[in-house]
Amino acid sequence: MIAMAATCVTTSCDKIDNKAVPPYTVRIDLGGFAMWNTYGVAGMGDFRIFNREKGIPSNFPYNVNTYTGFGGVLLMMGLEMPQAYDLACPVEVNQNIVLSIDPDNLDAVCPKCGSRYNPLTGAGGPISGVAINNKLGMRQYHVTPLNGGYFISN
Repeated sequence: MIAMAATCVTTSCDKIDNKAVPPYTVRIDLGGFAMWNTYGVAGMGDFRIFNREKGIPSNFPYNVNTYTGFGGVLLMMGLEMPQAYDLACPVEVNQNIVLSIDPDNLDAVCPKCGSRYNPLTGAGGPISGVAINNKLGMRQYHVTPLNGGYFISN
């Protein structure tokens, strides 16, 4: 009985909450070779940011069916396939406080609380700061192959 309780406590303590950022709609169509070659990511660690409200990237053909989540979308090439996350910091939960990518190690870093996340190989999990203490991770989105490119959605 005691061993069972310890297992439950350990399991729940290790669980990362990646739902702190509100579930806003995400729909970015990068299907087809031309779209993917222009706006996608290629090598491991390559990344791109999408934010319809801020017009990032500036030449992306946003339309009425394109949605970029709560704080924008980070698209990053992982070890085997692209990964996508919301850019809002899970600690701050504010559309205007978004993570940036540290070019030295590809961590996602909050400019306000200083928390760091691993979008490359750690499924957006926390690696330091308030986020690790509170067990808060980045909200992850689905990246689905589509006609030689990918479709990002939630």
